[in-house]
Amino acid sequence: MFREVSVIEVVEVLRCWMSGAGFRRVAGMAGVDRKTVRRYVGAAVAAGLDRDGGVEQLTDELIGAVVAAVRPDRPQGHGAVWEALCAKHNRIEGWVKEGLTVVKIVDLLAREGVLVPQRTLHRYCQQRTEYRGRRDTVPVADGEPGVECQIDFARIGMLFDSEAGRRRVVHALIFTAVYSRHMFVWLTFSQTLEAIIAGCEAAWRFFGGYAGVDTAVCAQAA
Repeated sequence: MFREVSVIEVVEVLRCWMSGAGFRRVAGMAGVDRKTVRRYVGAAVAAGLDRDGGVEQLTDELIGAVVAAVRPDRPQGHGAVWEALCAKHNRIEGWVKEGLTVVKIVDLLAREGVLVPQRTLHRYCQQRTEYRGRRDTVPVADGEPGVECQIDFARIGMLFDSEAGRRRVVHALIFTAVYSRHMFVWLTFSQTLEAIIAGCEAAWRFFGGYAGVDTAVCAQAA
């Protein structure tokens, strides 16, 4: 079975390769196998990446082209997880008719050896069953544009730290503008106050200084 393609992994592989490292070295630095490195690099070169050029070539458009090229084939337009849900359709449909929540169904599927993300199951239930979600949900006002920005940390995985010379856990400091849902992500190897402030300052510049975020507010929120 093909593994899912991570955008962060693709960027890390291409960055390492552009630094002059060979496939074997890149594989060790990014924590993937050489075949994966070869696939990513081949797709990037086909999309126009110049190894001797700068990392500014790694635009969203180029990375998107690489991911699209190396993503596993999906003849039905869906991946292996969706196909696993199709195989359990009758069970899922029965649970939905019983009024079970998506969270509960995820747990029941796990007991049967089918591990699926909650969001994928939620989408499947909405498209393939009579599931309509909770009807007693209270709507929450999003407020005015530029008033509020939510901040949270998320663990991304392991990446090579060139300064430390080893692979380390990398975290994402995620900023989400509440009204537009526009998002900025700041990657960091630590969750220190210094790292948080650096992320907040970068977000402030990214949002153009009007999303209700500044260094002082972000430091207090952290």
